Amino acid sequence: MKEFIGYKRGVNLGGWLSQCCHEIAHYDSFIGKEDIDKIASWGLDHVRLPIDYNLVEDKEGNVLEKGYEYIDNAIKWCGEAGLNLVLDLHKTAGYSFDKGEQENGFFENEQLRERFYRLWERLAERYGKYSDRVAFELLNEVTDQSCSDVWNEAIYACTKRIRAIAPDTTIVVGGYWQNSPDALPDIIKPYDDKVVLSFHCYDPLNFTHQGAEWVEGMDPSFRKSFDENEINSEYFAGRFTRAIETAEKYDAALYCGEYGVIDRAAPQDALEWYKAINGAFAKFGIAHSAWNYKQKDFGLSDEWISSVIGELVKYL
Repeated sequence: MKEFIGYKRGVNLGGWLSQCCHEIAHYDSFIGKEDIDKIASWGLDHVRLPIDYNLVEDKEGNVLEKGYEYIDNAIKWCGEAGLNLVLDLHKTAGYSFDKGEQENGFFENEQLRERFYRLWERLAERYGKYSDRVAFELLNEVTDQSCSDVWNEAIYACTKRIRAIAPDTTIVVGGYWQNSPDALPDIIKPYDDKVVLSFHCYDPLNFTHQGAEWVEGMDPSFRKSFDENEINSEYFAGRFTRAIETAEKYDAALYCGEYGVIDRAAPQDALEWYKAINGAFAKFGIAHSAWNYKQKDFGLSDEWISSVIGELVKYL
């Protein structure tokens, strides 16, 4: 299994250019150069930058040039801080992992998939020149297994079109069930040796999402301590088995693009969870990026985790 060199330890910038109110005032205030410098001070080597299509396109698909300036800034600041960047398309016209966004039709409508390809061509034209420090992640968290065949076709078609423009850029792809490690065996064979396979991990969900009102059936008052679960590095190694086997089959690198603990958990319990999952990442050489740097209920720069963050960053 290959290593995702330059992207071993990172953190997401969720909530800045994705899963947000798409207004200039928000973009200008949520993340700045000082945040990128802080991430670098944690000893990390990259950020994962989620973006929504709304940042750079209007509803009709017309280009919003102003939106690209924020991606430009992120790449510039990361370069100055010695960080690499994964550019993650978190929402495309017609699809979002969050059903509340009411983006529908991507997997049924070829025109929406064509719009997705064109968006990636524009991103490749603009950022392919940074292939030494910017990777492209095609789409965040496909949900339904029934979409697998269409998603595989879209992965191939999109990668082929990006390659015509950005032949050297690393491309990151994941499977269904919200990038479950168990879905990776069904993903299409990597287009070339610059494709990285991705999964996400928030296991066990009743610990990492305790009290989350958006989780179906979850009591907002529910709390669970780390010691109430049999969680250790071996637990996570078992969860990653199918992803590891798939990466080894294709001699591809493996990337956990999201993992983390909700801010309802006790800080010391969160620290112990990060230690456990990091043990599995280290054992198998899996690159990873924690969710999330700021806010979004998982913020590692927020007050809830401040008492342990000095030690926790060692396990990011």
